[in-house]
Amino acid sequence: MSWAQSRARLIALLLPLLLLAGAWGSQLIGGLVPCEMCHWQRWPHYAAVLAAAFAFVVPGRSSKVTMIVIAALLIAVSGLIGVFHAGVEYHWWQGITACSTMVTGDGVSTDEMLRRLLAAPVIRCDAAQWTLVGVSLAGFNAILSLGGAAVILWLIGRVR
Repeated sequence: MSWAQSRARLIALLLPLLLLAGAWGSQLIGGLVPCEMCHWQRWPHYAAVLAAAFAFVVPGRSSKVTMIVIAALLIAVSGLIGVFHAGVEYHWWQGITACSTMVTGDGVSTDEMLRRLLAAPVIRCDAAQWTLVGVSLAGFNAILSLGGAAVILWLIGRVR
């Protein structure tokens, strides 16, 4: 692999890992509760980490490059979800979900289900819980994910 492709592979692994660490850190340490659309943004990052990790172990240059490209596309998907979510937060368009916490009733009484439902926080997708210079976490995910995916794909396409 070329130097540029090796860097693309490293970015494809570290970018989603760092974004997931930020998401989980804001949740576990910062006390923010993710809404449904926040969770949607995490799933492509999980898959991108796996694809990028495979790029370190699969044999053959073309297989490695394919896994890096897949990781970049998954990162971009998370970024696009972030654009949509940020648009919902800024009220540019309507969301497609009620964004409420679901409580399952597997083997519990009706009274217990009602208690859980009433105790569960309702996290709205159309209200940013945190912003920095007017940019929400969904907005930062969009910027970093789409920018990172573009850099990864650019590095993969570089020819010496």
